[in-house]
Amino acid sequence: MPYQQSLLNIKSIFIILFLSLIAIPSSAQNIHRFTEGLSIEASFTYGREAIYTDELLWYFYQHKLSTPAAGTTLDDKDDKAVWTTVKADTSGFFRRQQNTATNLQQPNNPPGPGRIAQQSQNTTSAASTYRGPRPSYLYLTYHSNKEQAALLNIRGNSAVLINGEMHTGDPYRMGWLYIPVQLKKGLNEFYVRGSFIAATLSFPKNKIQIATEDLTLPDIVQGKQNQNLLIGLVLINTSNKNIHNIKIQSNTGGRKVISTAPVLMANSTRKIIVPVDASEINSLGEVQTDIAIWDKEKLIETKKIPLRSVSGNTPYRITFISKIDNSLQYYAVNQALGGEKAGDALFFSVHGAGVEALGQAQAYQAKDWGTLVAPTNRRPRGFNWEDWGRMDALEVLDLAQETLKPDSQKIYLTGHSMGGHGTWFLGATYPEKWAAIAPCAGYPTLKGYGSADGLIPEKGRNMYEDILLKSGNQSDVIAYASNYKPLGIYVLHGDADRTVSVEYARQMRKLLGTFHPDFSYYEYPGGSHWYSNESVDWKPLFDYFKIHQRKTTNEVDHIDFKTANPGISATYYWSTIYQQIKPLDYSQIVLTRNLEKRTLIGKTDNVQILKLNLEGFQKNEPITIDIDSSNTITYQWNTIEQSVVYLKRETQGWLVVERPKLDQKGPHRNGSFKEAFNHSMVYVYGTTGTKEENKWALEKVLHDAEAWYYRGNGTFDVIADRDFDAEKYIDRNIILIGNAKTNSAWNKLLSDCPITVTSEQIKIDKQTYKGNDLGGYFYWKKPGTETRGVGVITGTGLKGMQATGANQYFAGASGFPDYMFFNLDMLKNGPENIIDAGFYSNEWKIEAK
Repeated sequence: MPYQQSLLNIKSIFIILFLSLIAIPSSAQNIHRFTEGLSIEASFTYGREAIYTDELLWYFYQHKLSTPAAGTTLDDKDDKAVWTTVKADTSGFFRRQQNTATNLQQPNNPPGPGRIAQQSQNTTSAASTYRGPRPSYLYLTYHSNKEQAALLNIRGNSAVLINGEMHTGDPYRMGWLYIPVQLKKGLNEFYVRGSFIAATLSFPKNKIQIATEDLTLPDIVQGKQNQNLLIGLVLINTSNKNIHNIKIQSNTGGRKVISTAPVLMANSTRKIIVPVDASEINSLGEVQTDIAIWDKEKLIETKKIPLRSVSGNTPYRITFISKIDNSLQYYAVNQALGGEKAGDALFFSVHGAGVEALGQAQAYQAKDWGTLVAPTNRRPRGFNWEDWGRMDALEVLDLAQETLKPDSQKIYLTGHSMGGHGTWFLGATYPEKWAAIAPCAGYPTLKGYGSADGLIPEKGRNMYEDILLKSGNQSDVIAYASNYKPLGIYVLHGDADRTVSVEYARQMRKLLGTFHPDFSYYEYPGGSHWYSNESVDWKPLFDYFKIHQRKTTNEVDHIDFKTANPGISATYYWSTIYQQIKPLDYSQIVLTRNLEKRTLIGKTDNVQILKLNLEGFQKNEPITIDIDSSNTITYQWNTIEQSVVYLKRETQGWLVVERPKLDQKGPHRNGSFKEAFNHSMVYVYGTTGTKEENKWALEKVLHDAEAWYYRGNGTFDVIADRDFDAEKYIDRNIILIGNAKTNSAWNKLLSDCPITVTSEQIKIDKQTYKGNDLGGYFYWKKPGTETRGVGVITGTGLKGMQATGANQYFAGASGFPDYMFFNLDMLKNGPENIIDAGFYSNEWKIEAK
């Protein structure tokens, strides 16, 4: 059940720690556990911003980092931070010696009104209760007697430099992230970012490994079609060459299916999709599917994967291929009593941090009037239901509506803890989708509750940081809480919750009380963060749902809708905020139509183009439109095509215009930079630079692949620029790594872009910035398409490229504009070293600031 894992006793915790220490792929051998190292309190800040600082990395990239030794400092001059000898404790974890007595005591920021501990809500081990005193790095070494492949497993770190190469970390101490490395003969150095970590090296026998700790599994549901099930299985390539055409066979109840794996990049991990035919399984219980992999004709390895065979009245899992990146994801279903029936209600429940979707679905008793569906947010912690968590929720909602065929007027949204935030966020962002919402133990925004990735600051330290923060405006649902007005809202919170303070619920009660005509509020007496299944499965909450229905388009005559990004949320029933005047500032429309009088009046804020569907009005009759009291428009539609009208705000007032060309900004393609990580994105890395630049490009791809896999249970295809065929990838987003000199695909994708980056300078329209240490990110509309985009990770030289490495764009709700550039000194000084950032106009031109 959700959150009950956090109640494990101390004895159980250390059993888990011990077992996780020995969870090494079966084909690996000769495990080396790191037991001694050096630790230093080195200043760094990583969180929900495009900006990050990292003092040690700055020294490293400037070639000023002295080899660590006990008693020395980062640069042999600074006496504030000193390398200190540390040893692993009996559980295998390193911790700073002077803080041992307090490592497992109360948080530095205890829960309370407006000051909530910045930690994920649910802990599954003693390690996850640790609070480091300050940002720390751990220096580990391994002397190898030869060049050899190894698997590095670190728990508790956010990143690691391995012989100078940046790799992602396992901050939640899950234990299943294995990083293939090629050890040098002699000294190998590991700079580990994190305060409380455990690390091992294992040495594989085979170049391909099957890892089974992180599976994405469907259930075999009796009475349903089970011949085309899909499993997500992790393969690890420990060799220094790409591996092609690996064959995988699944055998389930005698039914064999053979498939071919995608390319496994050298020294990489990839979760692949394995088809399974379980049509011969007719009994309930655990079922083994046998997996075998071949390289050409050679059998490499076999594994047994356990699957569940369940009846339809048991909560079950369904896997699906995501359109975001072609990876395998899953959602859980708890069907209605008596089975799934078309026309029933749909309860959409979003889980808390550390909770699996299946556990979320299991927390509810089946209802007799609807089926419950729980998406995953891509991972149990994932993206706080923002960014790709939001997109996962929308994908699953579409699938659920397609397969279950619920009553579209009886779709309800609820969730607990992080899922309570998800409920506030998805409810405000897509108010037209729900009849009612019910946040349970939730926090409204990431400005007040930081969680593991930290808080979103209220205000920037200069103009450019303000631009970056504005890029995350959509996360601040309090700013557009007026979108809740048409929804029923039931707020549930325990009054003794020490993880997410009840003050957040009271804050929203006070806010809703200023405008909302229909909300219900209940504080569970003595309720902690999770007091029982009633924390989510609360009868009065579902009774409240039952008396609410979503309105049909014909019933909606008044609209009050607000958004910060039309690329995320633009439409409410018959109106769409199509283009903004000021990018990613809040835009609002307040419109009222009178079908009998044939009038539509209203006001707007920060709207450049407004799209209206006038089909509710009688055709062949004139309609009077008065927006912002600027001028009166008379419009008449005679065909269905004419029922959709576009109005553009001009100096003289609002004018009827033709549909904007799709090469302009709009809901279909609006930016910002993070929009590029969608539509089955493909990474294209440069090979035409110097040896060091080409090496960086490939390392950057591997780092992002690791981060995307860990954060989002995802995968993406990777190709070299020399192999890039624009026509082959016409319908897919591209992530381009390098600059105009180092990546030969640059001119194929960016020939009309106002931004150019070479080895010596960055040119942004008419502005030029010179230097060999400038880096940045930007987005551009993909040529030859109307909806696809290109994301670019670039630098003028090796130092500039390295400055982009430890990014935050996979952190949920971090704000990135259309473009931003900085120099390497940002790692030391923060926002003062941003050199430019901003947004394109609706015509994709650089706007003056």
